[in-house]
Formats: sequence, C-alpha cells, structure tokens
Amino acid sequence: MIAAPELPSEFHYPQDTDTRFSSDTDFSEAPDVSINPTKGKGGKKGKKVTGEKSKGAGRMNGHYQENGMENLMLFEVVKMGKSAMQSVVDDWIEAYKTDRDMALLDLINFFIQCSGCKGVVSGEMFRNMQNSEIIRRMTEEFDEDSGDYPLTMAGPLWKKFKGSFCEFIAVLVRQCQYSIIYDEYLMDTVISLLTGLSDSQVRAFRHTSTLAAMKLMTALVNVALNLSINMDNTQRQYETERNKMVAKRANDRLELLLQKRKELQENQDEIENMMNAIFKGVFVHRYRDAIAEIRAITIEEIGMWMKLYSDAFLNDSYLKYVGWTMHDKQGEVRLKCLTALQGLYYNRELNTRLELFTSRFKDRIVSMTLDKEYDVAVQAIKLLTLVLHSTDEVLSPEDCESVYHLVYSAHRPVAIAAGEFLFKKLFSTREPEEEGAPKRRGRQSPNANLIKTTVFFFLESELHEHAAYLVDSLWESGADLLKDWECMTSLLLDDPVPGEEALTDRQETALIEIMLCTVRQAAECHPPVGRGTGKRVMTAKEKKTQLDDRTRMTELFAVALPPLLAKYSIDSEKVTNLLQLPQFFDLDIYTTGRLEKHLEALLRQIREMVEKHTDTEVLEACSKTYHALCNEEFTIFNRVDIARSQLLDELVDKFNRLLEDFLQEGEEPDDDDAYQVLSTLKRITAFHNAHDLSQWDLFSSNFKLLNTGIENGDMPEQIVVHALQCTHYVVLWYLAKVSEGSHRKEDMVSLRKQMRMFCLMCQRYLTNVNTTVKEQAFTILCDVLLVFSHQMVSGGREQLEPLVYSPDDSLQTELLSFILHHVFIDQDDDNGSTDGQQDDEAAKIEALHKRRNLLAAYCKLIIYNVVEMNTGADIFKQYMRYYNDYGDIIKETMSKTRQIDKIQCAKTLILSLQQLFHEMMSELGTGFDRSSSAFCGIKELARRFSLTFGLDQVKTRDAIAMLHKDGIEFAFKEPSPQGEGNPPLHLAFLDILSEFSSKLMRQDKRTVHMYLERFMTFQMALQRDDCWLPLISYRNSLQAGGDDDTMSVVSGYSSRGSSVRSKKTKAATPIATVAAAKRRLPEAEESSSSSTDVLWQHQSMQTPVMMPSPHLTSTMMRGPGDMRGEAKRGRDDSYIGVYALPSDSQQQPHPHTLPQTPQLHQTPIDYNTQVTWMLAQRQQEEVRQQQERAMNYAKLRTNLQQAIRRGTGLMEEDEEPIVEDVMMSSEGRMEDLNEGMDFDTMDIDLPPSKNRRERSELKPDYFDPGSIMDESVLGVSMF
Repeated sequence: MIAAPELPSEFHYPQDTDTRFSSDTDFSEAPDVSINPTKGKGGKKGKKVTGEKSKGAGRMNGHYQENGMENLMLFEVVKMGKSAMQSVVDDWIEAYKTDRDMALLDLINFFIQCSGCKGVVSGEMFRNMQNSEIIRRMTEEFDEDSGDYPLTMAGPLWKKFKGSFCEFIAVLVRQCQYSIIYDEYLMDTVISLLTGLSDSQVRAFRHTSTLAAMKLMTALVNVALNLSINMDNTQRQYETERNKMVAKRANDRLELLLQKRKELQENQDEIENMMNAIFKGVFVHRYRDAIAEIRAITIEEIGMWMKLYSDAFLNDSYLKYVGWTMHDKQGEVRLKCLTALQGLYYNRELNTRLELFTSRFKDRIVSMTLDKEYDVAVQAIKLLTLVLHSTDEVLSPEDCESVYHLVYSAHRPVAIAAGEFLFKKLFSTREPEEEGAPKRRGRQSPNANLIKTTVFFFLESELHEHAAYLVDSLWESGADLLKDWECMTSLLLDDPVPGEEALTDRQETALIEIMLCTVRQAAECHPPVGRGTGKRVMTAKEKKTQLDDRTRMTELFAVALPPLLAKYSIDSEKVTNLLQLPQFFDLDIYTTGRLEKHLEALLRQIREMVEKHTDTEVLEACSKTYHALCNEEFTIFNRVDIARSQLLDELVDKFNRLLEDFLQEGEEPDDDDAYQVLSTLKRITAFHNAHDLSQWDLFSSNFKLLNTGIENGDMPEQIVVHALQCTHYVVLWYLAKVSEGSHRKEDMVSLRKQMRMFCLMCQRYLTNVNTTVKEQAFTILCDVLLVFSHQMVSGGREQLEPLVYSPDDSLQTELLSFILHHVFIDQDDDNGSTDGQQDDEAAKIEALHKRRNLLAAYCKLIIYNVVEMNTGADIFKQYMRYYNDYGDIIKETMSKTRQIDKIQCAKTLILSLQQLFHEMMSELGTGFDRSSSAFCGIKELARRFSLTFGLDQVKTRDAIAMLHKDGIEFAFKEPSPQGEGNPPLHLAFLDILSEFSSKLMRQDKRTVHMYLERFMTFQMALQRDDCWLPLISYRNSLQAGGDDDTMSVVSGYSSRGSSVRSKKTKAATPIATVAAAKRRLPEAEESSSSSTDVLWQHQSMQTPVMMPSPHLTSTMMRGPGDMRGEAKRGRDDSYIGVYALPSDSQQQPHPHTLPQTPQLHQTPIDYNTQVTWMLAQRQQEEVRQQQERAMNYAKLRTNLQQAIRRGTGLMEEDEEPIVEDVMMSSEGRMEDLNEGMDFDTMDIDLPPSKNRRERSELKPDYFDPGSIMDESVLGVSMF
C-alpha cells in the first residue's frame, strides 16, 4: 500500500467529512469506510472495511486480475480512446467501491504506464514500499533505449492520447466530487504519487505527472467553484428563512441549512488543502523546470485557474508567476503566458484586478511585439489590443507607436494584428449618426475623417512605397472603411465645405495611392508581394464578395475616372496610379450598365496622357490600360482597338517622318529635333512592350538609327537606349509570331538574320563611351542570348533549332570583360551624385542595384550553359572581396553550376584560386610571405569554397578528387627558376589546396597522396626548410584518417596501450566516453589506435622518407582508480601519455613516470616533429579538461541529489537510465528569488471560508532564473 504522502504539506484530513447527498451525489449509497490514520512515515493505511473483497483476483473495467497484478487495461482503454470517458470512469468507480486498494493500484499503474515506463507496481510493492522506493524501482525498469514516451510520441494515436489523458482526470474528479475525493485515501495517495513523480529526474515521469497534477488542480478548482456557489446559495436561503417571522420560520429547515453549510465549508477546506498540496508540491517547482514543455503546462493551467475562479486566484500573488515567466527564453512558454493573459483581459470585469500587473509588466508586453518568434509577437499585439479595450490611459503614445510600425511587417499575421490595434486606436471613435436622419454620403459621410486619418498616418510613417502593405494590414479589421471609394472620390473631386480644410497636393497623392491599393486588394483578394504564403482557395462567400466589389468599383470609377484624369492630367505620379484602375474593372459593366459614353471619355483622356507625357511610368501605364481594355472577350474590344490603332498609326508615321529629317546627311540635328525623336520613340517603345506592332516595320528604322549612332558616335544616349529596347521588342514579338505560327522558312530566315544583326549591333555598343548605353546593350544582349540558346528547342520545339545562337569566344570575352570592369568596382568609383548626403546614399543604393542586375544577367548565361562554365572562375574569385554586395548571387551561381556538372564546377573553383594565386605572385613576386594578407585571403576563399560542398562526401567524391588533381598539377607545373633543389614556383598553392583535404574520403586521401608522390622526388621528401612547408602540411593532411579524426596527424604515434587505457577508463570518465564516442570512426575505416610499427610500415610504403617517432615518457596502464587519483593530484599528473620534445636541456623526470629512454640523436627540430608534439600536447590537454569536467559534473550531481533527498526523500542512490538535471543549476551557486523578488508562496485562500487548517511551509527550491529568463527580470522587485 502507498505510504503516507511524501509532500511538503502533510495532510490531516478529518475523519468525519465523508459527506453524502441524497439528491445530487454520484453514488446511490456511499460505502461504509473505516480508515485508520497513518502512523509515522512508514505507517500503513487501514485494512479493507467489511464488505470489500479480500481475494486477490477481481474484475476491473471488464477484465480479470490475478494474484494482485492487473493487466494495465485502464491505460489501454484511455489510449485507444474508443470508449466514452464517462463509462470508463464509472467502471473504475464501481471497482473502487468494491475494492479500493486494487482500484487505486490500477490507477497508480495507469500513471506509471502513461509515463512510458514498462514497470508494474505490484500489490506487494503497494503494501510494503515507500513512495520513493516505488519510484526508484520504476526508474530502474525504465526503457533505456528510447527517450520517447506517450506524451511525445508521434502518430495519430498518440496525438489523441494527451487529450484522452487530460479528459480522464477531469471526468474522474467530476464524478468523484461529492464523496470519494473526501475519503482521505484516494486524493491523498494520488497527490502524493504525482508530487513524487514530478520531482523525478526522469523527464517522462516529470512531464506526465506534472500534466496530470495540473489537470487535477484544474478539476479541483472547478469543484471549489461549485462549492463556493452552493455555499452562497445556502447562505442566502438561510438568511431568507431566518428573516421570516417567528411564526412562519421553520427551525428544522434552519438546522438543515446550517448543517449543509457546515458540510460545504468542511468540503471547501478539504479542497483547499488538496490544491495547496498540488500548488506547493508541483507548480512552484515545475513552473521553472528545465524543460520548456513542462513550464508551458504550468503557465497554461494557472491561467485557467485565474480565469475560472478569479475570486481566489486572480491576484498579484499568482499573477507574478505569469509575469516572471514572460521573460522565458523559450517562445513556447512566452506564448502560453500571453494566451493566459488574453483570457483575463478579455473579461472587462476583471480589469480592476489587473491594474497593478498591467503597470508592472506593460513594458515587457510591449517589447514582446518585437519577439523573434512571430507567434509570440502576434499574441503580444492582440493582448495590447485587449488592454486598449479596457482603458486608453494605460498605453502611452510611445507604446502605441511601437505597435503602429508593425503594420508594414513582412509577416502577415503580425501585420494584421498590428492593423487591428491601429484600427481600434485611431478609428474606433466614429461620429454617431442621428436616428431617422438621411445617410450621409461622399465627403459628408462619417468615414471621411477616418479616411483622412488613414492618409495622415500613411504620410507620417514616411514609407510612401508601402501603401499596399498598410491596406493589407487594415483589410480584415477595416474593410468597410477602405472600400468606401465613393467617399474617396468625393474627397478628390468635390470642393470642401465651408470651414473644412482641403487636402494638400501631397495628401491627394497619398489618397490616390491608397485608393488604388484598396481596389487591387478587393479585385485580386490576395496579399501584396512578400506577404503571401501561396495561393489560397477562396470560399464561395469570398468569391461572391469579390464579384460584388468588382461590380461596385467598376460602376463607380467608370464614371469618376475620366474627371479624375482630367483634374490631375499634369501630375505624373497621380496619373500613373489612376491609369491602373481599369485593369481591375469588370468590363461587361460598360455594356450592361450603358456606360459607353464614359468609355469614350476614358479613351480620350488616355490619348491626351500619351500626348502630354513622356515619362516612362505614365506611358507604360497607358499601354497596360489599352492592353486591359483590348480584350476580345468583351464587346468593347472593337471600339478600344480602333482608338489604339489610330494612336499607333499617328505615332509611327510621326516617328518615321522625324527620323528621316533627323538622319539627313549634311545637316546637323538640333536639340529640338532630337527631343521630338526621343519623345516619339519613348511612346512607341512603351506600347511595343505590351502590344504587337509587327505590322509596322520598326526594325529597319531602329536599326538604321543605331547604325548611324555607331558610325557617327554623336547620337544622344537616351535615343540609343530606347532604340535598343524597341528593337529588342521587335525581335521578341517576331519570335512569338514564329513560335505560334506555321514556322515558314521565310520567317525563320528573316528572324535569324534580324537576331544576328541585332546581337552584332549590341556587341558593338559594348565599347561605347557612354556607360548607360553600354549597360543597356549588355543587358539586352544577355537576354537575347538566353532566349535564343539551346534551351529554346526543349519542350517539343525542335523546329526552332535553326534559330539557336551560341556566342563565339570573342563575344564571351567581351561580356566577361564588361562584368569585370563595370560590376566588380569600388562603390566610390560609380557614384555620380553630389547633392547632399541623403541623395548620395540613394544614388549608391541605386547604382548597386543596377550592378547586381548586370551580374545576375551574366550569371544566368553561366547557369544555362550559354557561355563556358570556366568563365565563372573570374566571378567566383570575387566571392570574398564583394561578399556584402554580390555574395548571394555568386553563391547561388555556384550551387546551380554544381547541380549541372559537379566536376566542371570543381575545376572552375580551383581555376579561380589559381588565377588569384597568379595575380598575387605578379604583385608580390615569387618570394612572397605566406602570412601576407593576400595569401591568407586566398586560403580563406578556399575554405569558403570547401564549405559549399556540404557534408555528403559520397556525392562530391569525384569533384573533390578532380579538384585535388588539378591543384597538384598546378603546384608542380612550373619548375623553380633557380634550378633543381629549389621548390617549384607554385608549391605554396598546396597550402591553399589543403583546405579541401577534409572533404576527401579516407580511401581517396591515399589515392591523392599516391598521385602527389608521382610529382615528388626523393630529395623533395627529405627537405625540411620553410619553403617546403606547404608540401609537408599538404602531405600530412592526406595521411590516413586525415582531418576526419582528432588523431589524424599523430595516428601513427598512438599505441595499442593507449587504446587499452581508453577502454579501462570508460567507467571513470563518462564525459570522456561521450567525447570519444563522437569521434568514433566506422569499423570499415582504419582505426587510429593501430600500433606504431604497423602504421609506420604503411607510411614507409607510401613515402620515401620515414620521420623519427618521438620518445614516450610514460607507458603506464592506469585504471579507473588511478585516473581519479591523478585528477585530484593536479594538472601535470592527468596525462595518459606525454610526448617529450627533444631539446638541449633535459627536463626533470616526473615522479609518476618511467625513466626516459636516452636519446640517441640530437638533431634539429623538424616541422613534422613540431606538429606531432603540438598535436600530442593538445590531445593531452583535452583529456585533462575532460577529466576535470567529469569531476565537476560528478560533484554537481552529488550536490543535486543531496538537495533532492533533503527536499523530498526521493531518488536516493538512484541510477536511472534517462536522467536530466531538473533544477536549472546547482544549489551551491544559486540564490533564491525570495530574497529580491517578494517570492513568498501563498496559501490558496478560497473566499469566503472559515476554520482554516494550518498549512506547512514550502520546502526551499533553488534554481537559476538566468537559465530560463532574460536578464531584465532579475533583481527587480515584484508587487
């Protein structure tokens, strides 16, 4: 039988509290129970009362039990979740009424089984063992092979298990709330068990029992709430009866009510004791548990308690736990804090009780709106919105502004939450409309001032290019306001009423932009670029709303758009935005709504815009509007097509006429003629982008213009730029016609001729003196080469093969030269702005953006194999120098080229390093210093290249081997100009090549080493001078084991004795064992612990020279005891084996080592010996540190276990398989928060209640708040 509860608070339940109700009890007849009180810690509960079954075999939940051992079917039933929980609990209650010991044993095993433990608590253990002994036994029987348990297992079955588990506890308490929970046996035992398990170092026990205890507490809070309501009702009935006249007063009823109130008071006291035990024994310790999931459970449940029973729990004594935990380092826990507070702030009746908490933790909540976890930030903003509902005085203007700017966040949930906050703050005060008064419309509507407020906010935020994001943020909370287009157009067109301030020009521009964004949002029903998570399937309601909005906007703007264009015809920015509105119209409305005259007015206004403006943005907007209106599916097509054709006819005729005059020989064109040609060419180019102008022969006229510019060299740059662009459109439209047409031979020949002539023209313009012209020619040439590459024949378009064009070597060279001279330049070299610092920064950003586009255009040619991949070497070598500007583009290019051809990509990378090496040698000479910044920069670049190959050595095996092959050949390619005996000219390149040695597989390292020896002579292997160090270091990196093993270079020196020692010291140094396990190599590979003679014999077969092995100063075999003793003796004694460095002066022998073998030779220290000695010292230092960590860890665990034993008496001499440190840090190094935080733990005080029992004090619990909380919460007094 379970012993007395091992709790900080001991239970002293009265013997006369077995209350039975005749009407509302869950038992028709309560069992006659007689319980003997517990005597001492080792005392036992009373025997079974008369009427209980005494035999060991019983029946529970329909399943037999034998010999006191049940078959755990309660866990199975709950796990399957197929039976109604009510019936499962009722079956258990019937079993409890029959034999409460066996039923309770079933419940205990249920909790053990839910923790994933395979052990079973037998009847013998139940009767004779203490809680700590039972838990220790269950810990020993825990499954060592897996850390999973039901609450963390994957799969649909286990996902439902948590809900079923929590439901079982809630239903169990609800069904037992009238009688059984007051029998001083069930709850006493269950709370004792869960408290003991929650203090376990086994995570599964701790997690499961904490969840169970918290759900049990929540169920008890519900019971306490019901008791409080019943007590209030009873008290009210008693007062009513007592206030009656003496003649009408029923004394027997008064006595009955008094007795009932007394029983309810006693039951409430019992519940208080139970909740105090759970709160002090579980919550106060586990809310700061090392596991975030456990901390989250506690915070979630305390939020439920405060919400359910605010009279008892909603005070600063409990709120402080939530406030402290808002500084938790895990987002999951912070999220639970915010959701718990939302449930409290949602009820405005509770706001007065939250005033102190709000004032204390308001700053923390505001700062959480910028949380790195987006979910936390969203809930923080929603919580502030609820705070805003309660009172406007709590949040300062600075607090609100910190939330306002989040409407421009790229994360849509954050932006929408911020938009709701903004809407509640700025737009919640709406002018009340008088009843019976006509509804005001236009600028007189209540939305007029709110729309102005939106415009003011948009302008004050100074993010004028992000109106679409502001609209999207406000869409869900203020869609009705944003779709009041009638009010917006009225504000723009109507004159202000007397006393009303008119909108400024800047405000009108912002209003038009916001209006366009709202129209786009209503028509497309998806967020702007950067916020969408992909296409979402619209519901039927959303589709209907979309159609209704498009109809309404078309009917409104079809009438209002022409007057708006007429009013703002000279303002390019306003006109550009207004001209985009027809793209979202339902064009059928023009016909069905009989709005043809408004269509004519719109076409006239568009024509006037084309004639008045020369800005590219306006012209392109006009072109797109014509394209949207020229839809053959609608009846208005003919009318719009005629208007478009007339406009284009006039433009082309005017252009040909002006061009003929402009290019006349013998006459010098003036600026006016050039402007006329340029403005007309701009209009034609803008329309040619969206419309097929093939019926007008624009290629000949533009080519003639470009050719004249090449011959004369005095053509204005803008004319050349637009002529190149227009010719590009001509070629592309011709290709589209050929691809979709009959593929006539004449068209193919004509297109091929035009394309090649145009490419040649662009190539000639690459040498133009004007930078803008060269950049335009380069961009267009890259696009044309990509379009007409071999990729165009894929997808069943083999008939287009005659059009494929591959650039020759001269063109590839010119393209690469352009990139090197116009992209990879310093920022100051390409800065043309001098108008103030702000303009200067804007110009730099614009120039960088342009250069990035140029580099991306060329890299696409590399990726699609239009130019040779090895040309990318000149791009790749700039990776480090221009990492901030182009690092992402170059890295993506390397990734794509590796996907195409791994080997060729590797050859390109090594070629880029070779080019940098040549450049360095030409600058510094052959005798350069390997510590120079130039050489170190090349090594760093090689290291970065090595990292791009990833961790899968099998996939990159051939590429890495080819890279080493090319690198070795390059290193030995040029002999020394000083003759034989001197290192090759490029030998230092091997030092760079060694950065890739770690990417070689073991067997490939031997192969590469053998390939290296082909280029080496016997004299090279003997050299030890500094100039030969690159060869030595590269050879060492290729030794067996290489960089894959910590013992790579000195693997030949390790003896079998060291292997034996490592095996014998496993038990004494657990940390070293873990570290060694991480370095353990596959069995198929060679072990680094092979004998010295064998490995040197292997090396002698590969290299012509054997290096002398260093002398060992110790060969002692140390066992675990010796190891522990040496760890205490000091640092110098802790080495397993020390390599002695040959020197002129002999060191004193260590008292614990064998005498040194006398040295036979006194030779100068060579490079290999130095490396060997240093690595040996490093290895020994690691062993020493591992031993120290092991000792510190053992001391820490000892102190921790002693602290736990003092507190709970659990886990004594425990050797659990799945162990974690429950507390965040050791007892000796921590301070209790009670000293600085008013951390007194209160008793749960249920209002109103009398006859309180004495509560015992909470045991001290030490932890490190810095482990789970931010620094901002430490040292701050609370409440």
